Amino acid sequence: MNSTRPRISPLPLALKLMTLLCMVYVFWMGWMGEVPRKVILNESVRNLYFHVPMWFGMILMLLGAAVYSLRYLLFQHDTDDAWASALTQMGILFGMLGLITGMVWAQFTWGAWWSGDPKQNASAIGLLMYLAYTVLRSSFEDKRRQARISAAYNILAFFCLIPLLFILPRLTDSLHPGNGGNPGFSAYDLDGRMRWVFYPAVIAWTLMGWWAANLWARYTLLRNRIPS
Repeated sequence: MNSTRPRISPLPLALKLMTLLCMVYVFWMGWMGEVPRKVILNESVRNLYFHVPMWFGMILMLLGAAVYSLRYLLFQHDTDDAWASALTQMGILFGMLGLITGMVWAQFTWGAWWSGDPKQNASAIGLLMYLAYTVLRSSFEDKRRQARISAAYNILAFFCLIPLLFILPRLTDSLHPGNGGNPGFSAYDLDGRMRWVFYPAVIAWTLMGWWAANLWARYTLLRNRIPS
């Protein structure tokens, strides 16, 4: 495989420190900070700092994976394939964590772990699509063919994921805020206090995912005996 691209550099120390500080802040405020007392939601509104930012991070990582997949198809560089694979794996992990935290939230607010909500179903289908990516990737022994076909599938999967998560649930009844005619969180829950935690949480979870992907991509290149 082509290894003429520069090596993958570690994340800058400043970004690592910012990630750690933001995560500590988010976890502390998520468990100990003041939150608005809302009917039904009650203390479960704290999940807004975990469930929603995890999905934000997932979308950004899968977008990055699609971009790196396109770059690989255009330039055939191994570092692009390593990044695409690593970001996809981290996106799947965050998607699973988001699904689990969403199920916990649903149990306390909707009365069931799984209610067949359109966005729940769409999220599960999206995750299955990306789990199929991991199966597809492991089906080839030839590394170049593996990277090329995986890249094409990754781009297609991302373009299928966006309608699944952001368009189809809005066309039917849904319990999720911002879908099926329901107001979004910002309309009735995300007050000034929560914004000071929510936005750092989005940054923290996203950076944590990219940091993990960076480590995984560098490990992949080392495992394939390519200098990183």
